[in-house]
Amino acid sequence: MDWAGFRFEDPAWLWLASAGLLVPVAAWLRARDPRASAVAFPGASRLRGVRRGLRVRLRALPAALAALGIVAGAVALARPQHGLLHEDVTTQGVDIVVALDVSGSMAAEDFQPRNRIEVAKGVVAEFIERRLSDRVGLVIFAARALTKAPPTTDKGVLLRQLEDVRLGTLPDGTAIGSGIATALTRLRHSRARSKVVVLVTDGANNAGEIDPATAADIAKAMEVRVYTILVGRGGRVPIPVKVQSPLTGEVGEERVMMEVDVDEGLLQRIAARTGAEFYRATDPEALRQIFARIDRLEKAELHAAAWRRYRDLFPPVLETAAALLVAAATLWAAGLRVLP
Repeated sequence: MDWAGFRFEDPAWLWLASAGLLVPVAAWLRARDPRASAVAFPGASRLRGVRRGLRVRLRALPAALAALGIVAGAVALARPQHGLLHEDVTTQGVDIVVALDVSGSMAAEDFQPRNRIEVAKGVVAEFIERRLSDRVGLVIFAARALTKAPPTTDKGVLLRQLEDVRLGTLPDGTAIGSGIATALTRLRHSRARSKVVVLVTDGANNAGEIDPATAADIAKAMEVRVYTILVGRGGRVPIPVKVQSPLTGEVGEERVMMEVDVDEGLLQRIAARTGAEFYRATDPEALRQIFARIDRLEKAELHAAAWRRYRDLFPPVLETAAALLVAAATLWAAGLRVLP
């Protein structure tokens, strides 16, 4: 039994609620029966104008409370629940995996007051929010690569995973080939007509067992376009470095000017090899171009699974049922009742 996110886990218990409703009906019929618990009194006609006391007027209250308690208890036993529904939907879209560089060089502060990783996360977040019907996944890489989220249409999950991305979570290094290869494995079983990898990096490859050119060849063989986005300007830039005070032993952070390279040519070659394009993260217009380019790709039907996460609502209902039954029993014991 399910209505827009609300349901009963065990609706069979609701039959008990109908039984609870019979209690006040029986009490009412009992009160209406002139023969029930009656004593013959020849002068009864003289008492018709006598005003009934509060005790007489409230004599049906225990039965009413008991009925409400039974109904509330039945509802509690049926376990009312509320949950967020994720429907099984079919849309027209593209399968996309974003490969995000989290190597140490991404700490370079080319974009004061922001560093490369914050600029990259902002670019990726904007990209995810613009994808309305595409499945998007997230891979991070440094000296090795890791899947943060497989391709999905749930933007909320993706954005939370993206927000959780931090430098230092993987061994340091920039393995662009491994990042692309891991992204390709997430697209290996895709049935979409168009498959895309969006590589966001500073472009200076220095680690990994898979050469970026080899990874680009694999992508071409799989008919996957690898769009590349460069973050970083290169040259001497401030980089935060942890230092320990020789006097207090406390660890602090200082900014040191260091020479940091970017490899724009590598990213241009990867994009050209796979039939895609190269962009710079510092140019908002370039982002709009990549959005438009992906929108023009051939769409395919994409199927998203459905699930619902429920939260139980029965505890307060059960407490209310117990309180009503205790109140009814107390009044009944005090002699305030209709039924003998």
